[in-house]
Amino acid sequence: MTEQIPLLERCWYFSPPWGQEIPPVEVNVWERVYLRASRTFGYCSGFGWARGEWRYFIELENDTIVATKQEILGTGRMEANTVKKPAYAVGDRVMLVSNPPTTKQRLVLGVQVADQAWYYLVEWRSPMLVPTSIVCDCFSMVREEDLVRVMV
Repeated sequence: MTEQIPLLERCWYFSPPWGQEIPPVEVNVWERVYLRASRTFGYCSGFGWARGEWRYFIELENDTIVATKQEILGTGRMEANTVKKPAYAVGDRVMLVSNPPTTKQRLVLGVQVADQAWYYLVEWRSPMLVPTSIVCDCFSMVREEDLVRVMV
């Protein structure tokens, strides 16, 4: 069963295990997908790493739902769009523009398009640190303008 999560509450993502590769996604952004439970079609507007697996943001008319790979089937058919390609991809190393001189590198752990713009899920702090009572404390969705690419 898919879960409906408002954009502001989508901050419960967790990094893939440290030292391991990020697994490949099942569907692409803009790919038309079939939702098994509701027997309807939508399209993938983004994805993020959550609870040890990819979670996909699926656009359905005026609603966005979050689904796992078991709940969707990719069609391989891409939806037409007018939004430019994202500047960053999942796994890219970035730094936040607004951080103090002690800026640390962060990983892009998700991408989503909303209101004709790309947003990127990045870590605010390492998940290896002692957990706090506020899970949202670790991650944030930020705009392209808020990031700087780290050359490796």
